[in-house]
Amino acid sequence: MSEKPPRRPRYSGRNPRTFAEKYKEHDPTRYTADVEKVLASGKTPAGTHRPIMVREILEVLAVPPGATVVDCTLGYGGHATALLQAVQPGGRVIALDIDPLDLPRTEARLRALGFPAESLLVQRMNFAGLAPLLATAAPGGVAAILADLGVSSMQLDNPARGFTFKAEGPLDLRMNPERGQPASAWLGKVNATQLERALRENSDEPHAALLAPALLRAPLPTTTALAAVVRQTLGPGDAIEDSVRRVFQALRIAVNDEFGALDAFLRTLPQCLQPGGRVAILTFHSGEDRRVKQAFRAGQRDGLYAGIAPDPQRPSAAEVRANPRSSSAKLRWAIRAPGEVG
Repeated sequence: MSEKPPRRPRYSGRNPRTFAEKYKEHDPTRYTADVEKVLASGKTPAGTHRPIMVREILEVLAVPPGATVVDCTLGYGGHATALLQAVQPGGRVIALDIDPLDLPRTEARLRALGFPAESLLVQRMNFAGLAPLLATAAPGGVAAILADLGVSSMQLDNPARGFTFKAEGPLDLRMNPERGQPASAWLGKVNATQLERALRENSDEPHAALLAPALLRAPLPTTTALAAVVRQTLGPGDAIEDSVRRVFQALRIAVNDEFGALDAFLRTLPQCLQPGGRVAILTFHSGEDRRVKQAFRAGQRDGLYAGIAPDPQRPSAAEVRANPRSSSAKLRWAIRAPGEVG
């Protein structure tokens, strides 16, 4: 006797509300019409991610057929899919990501698209280590590099990953839950001065001095507990939810050492590009954008880059309407100067 298929999640009301209940959105191939309705409403289906500024990125990178390119942040694979199409025939996409949960699923989706197997190389690693990888995988440098520094919707929407305060989950915030310590443990090891500095430097939180001691008064094991302390400390007001978001951002950056990884990547970036090669970086807050802008300007001043974006590009109004999560994105680019790599 064959096993019965698992029953779909039960939920009250006409529509599913929680991440786990949205089983149709988790299976877009089977429930295409339902997923299209979610997309048309300007929302991102649960368990998926909508790539941002794809057209603008392809224009900036100008990837020729046969080229080798790098997607530093594979995520759901939306940008990588566009890059795979662009490098055919004969090209290759080297795709990196540190998330051990979503990386295998994304690679399986990309492999199922039918591109030649050799046109995709997937590596589970942080983009801070790109230069050593390319020393063997592409010794002469690559034609294009893309880094999307945003958090993927798969991570944001799943309460179990601890990135969202909209539903209760463990206060984790790690991109790679197999390494390092969750945010709840990190809070137990810092003092108020260190936390205040993290809130200021990582998210420009204006209430950092008030929030830091409040967040350390008692253990905060869950996302909702952290959000509640922020709200209780600051009191009612229209801008309180902005502070909640900034606190989560600051802790995420600290727990994952995001600025350290970005700085390491930017230092070795020129040697990863072949002469005339291009890089495009999507940032989503001032701390990231400031680092990218300064690194590109310094690289141009030192003769490493032949050209850089004079100003960041922003998503179109139509894209922001279709995908509100794109609203804070900024795209900067640089072109490697002629000369030897390294």
